[in-house]
Amino acid sequence: MFAAALVPALLLVLDFARDALGTNPIEEITHRTGKTTIVLLGLTLAVTPVRRLTGWNGLVKLRRMLGLLTYFYAVLHFLTWMVLDLFFDWGAIGGDIVDRPYITVGFTALLLLTPLAVTSTNGWIRRLGGKRWQRLHRLVYAVALLALVHFFWSQKKDVSEPTIFATAFAALLAARLLPVPRRRIILKA
Repeated sequence: MFAAALVPALLLVLDFARDALGTNPIEEITHRTGKTTIVLLGLTLAVTPVRRLTGWNGLVKLRRMLGLLTYFYAVLHFLTWMVLDLFFDWGAIGGDIVDRPYITVGFTALLLLTPLAVTSTNGWIRRLGGKRWQRLHRLVYAVALLALVHFFWSQKKDVSEPTIFATAFAALLAARLLPVPRRRIILKA
């Protein structure tokens, strides 16, 4: 799974090396890293509903890696904007964060995602305690909402892709509200 999640980054590097990113390569890199981030975020959110549906508890082991890969691509998305688009112009960066709502919500999502990435280790789970750690990691729902708003607001006209993602995220969150199927245990005498 780790290798599969790195394929988009590898393809981006290969397309960059072949000069195959189109007429606006910075915009293409920004879009690709953003879409990969939101896809991985969706896969992270899908772990619990799929686990509940299938009973395959081994999926929980993948959630941490999916979450960290989501953060990796979110940071690449942010760095593309900060380094390639604005060339470390701190005034422009600060101005964009304050003045452009879609950047404000995207930056907020990244800020909220950061403590989730930092505290994703077993050591942090022990330090925080299971209940506090779980409460902190529920921020992922706020991150998902902010990421979707960022995606919607960043589109100039066509919002069909963000709508598809919003529908999928809504379905994933609704699936969490469904009762957990009880497995019948049959005892033999």
